[in-house]
Amino acid sequence: MFLKFMKRVCHERKLNRLPNYDYAQCGWYFVTICTKDMVECFGKIENDKMVLNRCGVIAYKCWLEISRHFCDVSLDEFAIMPNHVHGIIVIEDVNVVVGNKNFCSRRTPYTIPWQTKLSRSLSSIVRGFKIGVTKGCHENNIIGFHWHKSFHDHIIHNENELNNIRSYIQNNPSKWFRDRNNHYDYINLDQGNKKCTDAW
Repeated sequence: MFLKFMKRVCHERKLNRLPNYDYAQCGWYFVTICTKDMVECFGKIENDKMVLNRCGVIAYKCWLEISRHFCDVSLDEFAIMPNHVHGIIVIEDVNVVVGNKNFCSRRTPYTIPWQTKLSRSLSSIVRGFKIGVTKGCHENNIIGFHWHKSFHDHIIHNENELNNIRSYIQNNPSKWFRDRNNHYDYINLDQGNKKCTDAW
């Protein structure tokens, strides 16, 4: 079920990145970034649609700004969900003719530490997004927002995978309430009380 999958993704503390894979090379990546303890900080689902609160709007804007901060990065399908963000990040090869999708191979030509801090690596892109959202919340006096450590990624290898992931992201809001366990208490980000209603 979806929540069990998300709990596994967001609560595991093991290394999420593939060893010896260069996450700065061009390619298409599907990422999932969760809030700490899966608290529903970004809003709620109503009538199968995501309704963003103030924190959710900040996350939405920061996601769209990624390509402004990373000139060789573009964005595909994404969704801000109550307690996580799904998105497809495309690291482009500036030396290749536009239109070539450059799906990643399962093999890498050389060895590089998974914790690479290269300026255009997937980790640096997600780190910048997280910092932007956290800073935006602080500047807007939203107290109590925290990210889960790290993030989950999937390397997209072909067009079929890409289309399946796009469909998954698009349909995520409509599937939210199929599992009753998805009902978490909303956090009052203004008061830091996890048993109160959300801050709007």
